Amino acid sequence: MKPLPHPSCTSRTSRLTIPLFVPALVMILSLASLAKPCTDQDRSSLLQFVAALSDNGGLTGSWENDTDCCKWEGITCSSNQTVTDISLASRGLQGHISPSLGNLTGLVQLNLSNNLLSGGLPMELLSSSSIIVLDVSFNHLKGNLQDMKYSTLRPLQILNISSNLLTGQFPSNTLEMMKSLIALNASNNSFTGQIPAKFCLSVPSLAFLHLSYNQFSRRIPTGLGNCSVLISLNAGNNNLTGAIPDELFNLTLMEHLSFPNNQLEGSINGISKLTNLVTLDLGGNNLSGTIPVSIGELKRLEELRLDDNSMSGELPSTLSNCTNLMIIDLKNNSFSGELSNVNFTKFPNLKTLDLLRNNFNGTIPESIYTCSNLTALRLSSNKLHGQLSERISNLKSLAFLSLVESSISNITGALQILGRFRNLTTLFIGHNFFNEAMPEDARIDGFENLQVLALNHCSLSGKIPCWLSKLTNLEVLLLYGNQLTGSVPDWINSLKFLFHINLSNNSLTGEIPTALVDMPMLKADKVAPKAFELPVYKSQQRQFRMPVSFSTTLNLGMNNFSGVIPEEVGQLKALISLYLSHNILTGPIPQSICNLTNLEALDLSSNHLTGEIPTELNNLHFLSNFNISNNDLEGPIPNTGQISTFPSSSFKGNPNLCGPMLARHCGSEEAIFSAKQTDDVAVKVIAAVAFGAFFCVGVLYDQMVLSKLFG
Repeated sequence: MKPLPHPSCTSRTSRLTIPLFVPALVMILSLASLAKPCTDQDRSSLLQFVAALSDNGGLTGSWENDTDCCKWEGITCSSNQTVTDISLASRGLQGHISPSLGNLTGLVQLNLSNNLLSGGLPMELLSSSSIIVLDVSFNHLKGNLQDMKYSTLRPLQILNISSNLLTGQFPSNTLEMMKSLIALNASNNSFTGQIPAKFCLSVPSLAFLHLSYNQFSRRIPTGLGNCSVLISLNAGNNNLTGAIPDELFNLTLMEHLSFPNNQLEGSINGISKLTNLVTLDLGGNNLSGTIPVSIGELKRLEELRLDDNSMSGELPSTLSNCTNLMIIDLKNNSFSGELSNVNFTKFPNLKTLDLLRNNFNGTIPESIYTCSNLTALRLSSNKLHGQLSERISNLKSLAFLSLVESSISNITGALQILGRFRNLTTLFIGHNFFNEAMPEDARIDGFENLQVLALNHCSLSGKIPCWLSKLTNLEVLLLYGNQLTGSVPDWINSLKFLFHINLSNNSLTGEIPTALVDMPMLKADKVAPKAFELPVYKSQQRQFRMPVSFSTTLNLGMNNFSGVIPEEVGQLKALISLYLSHNILTGPIPQSICNLTNLEALDLSSNHLTGEIPTELNNLHFLSNFNISNNDLEGPIPNTGQISTFPSSSFKGNPNLCGPMLARHCGSEEAIFSAKQTDDVAVKVIAAVAFGAFFCVGVLYDQMVLSKLFG
């Protein structure tokens, strides 16, 4: 048994505990006795605010008249029981913001972001004599910002009004009353006119200015050069024109300069003065000229985005001095020369290299393969050539690889190398390997995480290879534009995530297999969306951000498939697009297609289909692309509903079809029959009238004769 403690030990413990506990308890009780409820004015102002809401997000549960408002949810008070902080972000609040909040004389911070608030922004908040931080971003506020009518300077330091519906010009007088402003975010509204030229004369302390996604126009004002402490300037996605003023290149504290998707012109020769730059984003403009040799002065640079401009020339070797680069995006320009001018071994942190659609020539430099942190590499549509190097397998982190139209040869070697990438999810290598054979080599393995495979337009011969069945995570398969023969293998439906299948423009034969119309993802919803490392371009203007952007599609067009369209096609209720054109399919259009109520595109043209058009196709209310031309269909085209809205080109080449959109009117035979019936009736009527007339004349004649005989 454990011995009891010595009495002296027990008494000592008690003596130590009591003296420490008693003062603490006394202090708590004394503070509680001194605590006062919030002021009547503050309580009244808050209750007016909540009363103006059409949906208060359940605040009334804690906001009660007879309780201390300092204890209300989202409310913080100072030691003298004055409301200092209102934090009600993401509460589902609806209705107008009451001007009564401007009566809270001690309010320092107000956060109403990410709600559904509407109406205007009360000027009482902007003109408050106490608010330092005001955040009403991500709401539905609208209207203009009015000029302040106060002469006293306001203490506001952080103003976030982004992602609303605010309009009009940004009031310059309001800025003059905000000399203490450090950060202004007015992005994602509809402000118009020129960016205020006196921004930093009025607000000398401004360090963060974000004006992107508005409708600002005209030139960038040279007055922004007065923003001597400006660290971040973002005015992308507006309608700004002209050159970047030289005055901006004097802002030596600038770390983030972002003007993407405007209409800016000229060169960037002065950019090297901004030696503290971390982010440079000037993509989507009309900039010209070369990347200056002095770019190497930007040693802190992490993001270089000059995509979608009209820039040219070779990449300067001094770019290698920007050793902190993580993103290089130069796509859609006219850069030329060999990539070996740049020593990529100097970029240990590089994660994205996008050089799509330029004029680079030569081979892929070996130094790129030292960038072990690279997750996205796109060199497509240049003038590169050669075979893939074994050293590319050093890119252990690579998830996105696009080498389309790069004159790469040896498809077997390329696939054997690329199969080793454990993190590779997206592989675009179409328009290469011309006239080679599709490898059937069992040594092609790996690709266990591949979601998108594009091997299109390579003129590859052979059959659909069995190694594709190992790609169990595949979602998008693009094999169109080859010379593949044989049938579609039955293992196709084992790819349970595959929802976009394009096998068109090959020489595939046989009937459409039941396995193909038994694809799990063509029957059900797609998998959870995952973003691409880089946007994928469907065309130069259209881009996809994730695999699910590809529509649920089955495209078997331009092959040699025969037999009938299986009735089981009606199971594929997730289909958005079904293309079976230019084959040798026979039989009727299956009635079950009418079950595909999500269809937006249906092309069955240039086959040998027979029978009538099922009137139930009118149930396909989303159908916007429809073609059954050049078949052997017959009978009337439905003259009402969805099918009747398509032009004659959707039906031409079917000699026995008739309808209002064709020259052959279905009513012609009925009209002849009707006319014949009408003629028969007319003959009968005439005969009846003639008989009646004859009868009457005869009767009259008889009466006359009889009257003479018996008169």
